Amino acid sequence: MSASAAPAAARSSSDELAVMWRRQEPVWHAVAAVVWLAAVVVTCLEVPGPHGRGPTLALLAAMAAAYATVGVRGLRHLDARSGVLYHLLVWVALLGIQGVDPGTETWLLYFALFPQLWAMLSTRRAVVGTVLVVVAFAALRWAQAEFSATGLIEVLVSSLISLGISLSLGLFINRLLLEADRRAETIDELRATQARLAVVERDRGVQDERERISREIHDTLAQGFTSVVTLTRAAQTALGRGDVETARERLALVEATAVDNLAEARLIVAELTPGHLQSRTLAEALQRLGAAVGSETGLHADVTVEGEPAPLGGTAEVVLLRTAQEALSNVRRHAGAARVGLALAYRPDRVVLTVTDDGRGFDPAADRAGFGLDGVRARAAEVGGAVGLVSAPGAGTTLRLEVPR
Repeated sequence: MSASAAPAAARSSSDELAVMWRRQEPVWHAVAAVVWLAAVVVTCLEVPGPHGRGPTLALLAAMAAAYATVGVRGLRHLDARSGVLYHLLVWVALLGIQGVDPGTETWLLYFALFPQLWAMLSTRRAVVGTVLVVVAFAALRWAQAEFSATGLIEVLVSSLISLGISLSLGLFINRLLLEADRRAETIDELRATQARLAVVERDRGVQDERERISREIHDTLAQGFTSVVTLTRAAQTALGRGDVETARERLALVEATAVDNLAEARLIVAELTPGHLQSRTLAEALQRLGAAVGSETGLHADVTVEGEPAPLGGTAEVVLLRTAQEALSNVRRHAGAARVGLALAYRPDRVVLTVTDDGRGFDPAADRAGFGLDGVRARAAEVGGAVGLVSAPGAGTTLRLEVPR
């Protein structure tokens, strides 16, 4: 049918209809063979016509040959002309049978030929073909009835019934296939939309990964390099005033910071847990972090732990540790504080990290440059956490992070 004859394309509708047609093709062949054999048997059993059985059997054989040569090609929709040629041959042959044997029972072939008409041809051609066939047979039968009024009424009634049934059934089947084709096209559109969404999601994943790596670099390597620069300047200052011992201490801290930074860089590349959490708890990592800040800058860092420490899983602990690192980095670079406190509280349903300093503070509503606080909030959102910030000029700053347990 017309839906089956659609141009081949990378569409699920064409592919599915082609597969359906290939699966049904043996059934079409079997039906054609059974109906043809039934017509042959009936011809052999019925009373011969005025010209005997020979012409009828010869025309039936011609119809079988036409099906084998061009009918199969038309059924497979290999080319449009095969279907047209096949139906021209078989209907002319059937008209011939009706002409030589008016009492023939080969109308049984209608059960195969009319469905084939709709299967092989487009909708428009099938409609035209059905009308022409019914009109041709009606005209022949009326002529055989010697154009009598009674014969005309019988022919008109039977022809109109045949035409109505043929067109209704054919159009109904065609409508079903067209509806299936439309649904297949809708499925194609949905699949195309899903493919586009997958591309967008993949791009978003790439962007999120870039942002994650940026935060990792900012919270580890960038802060480590800042410490190296600060300690190097302190060592140079100590050397300038002849304090070799202090310079050595600062250089030792430079080396230790560089080693930690190198380890962090390797772990970022390897997608492993941050180095501060390797082989130690989060509380121990925060203690070490506070001690390192005190050694590097002289800032007094108090680290307290409330509640019973318990493992949170790598992601949540990484978020807490990175937030502490970012907060201490901001205190060291911007706050001008003398003291900073890190409090880690383990509560039944959540873990709370609070970082408080006595520095100069700032206005949280004012525009600010930098990546740090945005990165803290993004990290918190990844684990379902929440970030709070309280600060005012001259009143210090308190950063609070809550993550669920």
